[in-house]
Amino acid sequence: MYMNTLESPHLRQLLERLHTQAEQQVLPAWGDVPEEERARLMGSKTEYRALYGQLREFFLPVSRSTGTLLYMLARNAQARHVVEFGTSFGISTLYLAAALRDNGGGQLITTEFEPTKVARAQAHLEEAGLLDLVDIRAGDALETLRQNLPERIDLVLLDGAKGLYKDILELLEGRLRPGALILADNADFCPDYVARVRAPENGYLSVPLADEVELSWRLG
Repeated sequence: MYMNTLESPHLRQLLERLHTQAEQQVLPAWGDVPEEERARLMGSKTEYRALYGQLREFFLPVSRSTGTLLYMLARNAQARHVVEFGTSFGISTLYLAAALRDNGGGQLITTEFEPTKVARAQAHLEEAGLLDLVDIRAGDALETLRQNLPERIDLVLLDGAKGLYKDILELLEGRLRPGALILADNADFCPDYVARVRAPENGYLSVPLADEVELSWRLG
């Protein structure tokens, strides 16, 4: 029988609760920040700790549709080794871990520098019964993803500090298997990342999708 943990009532109810909580939050004074300044902050390589520290109480999740897309991609790729940059409260982590469960197991390495978010994400994964598949690394991803990675990575989600997307990709690039998928949320805030994955000579086929998502395929 085809397994679909994502449609289990327990996980569906948990995800609906978390998405609803996220939708009810209003980012503090974000609407008063000029668009140009917002883009600068979101794409900064130096101010991300302060920015995301101010947002530590906020979910900042993928959308429902992007979460479902992550599950579908991981299932279709038969992914066993997944890396996520930016755990937040673990909504995207739940979608990816559900796919690993249905693929027969594996490991999801995810990283988050806000300790309160790490604790919340761990609690959500435990509630879902998926914590055994996930290695949550607390700290800056530029350090936590430098070592103890699988030899071959099947899928990557980039959803942390946008200005670091290219740097994180370069950390992981040598371990991406041919055909690996990389999904970058809000990729437009990191033009150098977008330029890298859209240039054919760099070994990717890449396309922008709805919700400011960039989906890239690592060529063999």
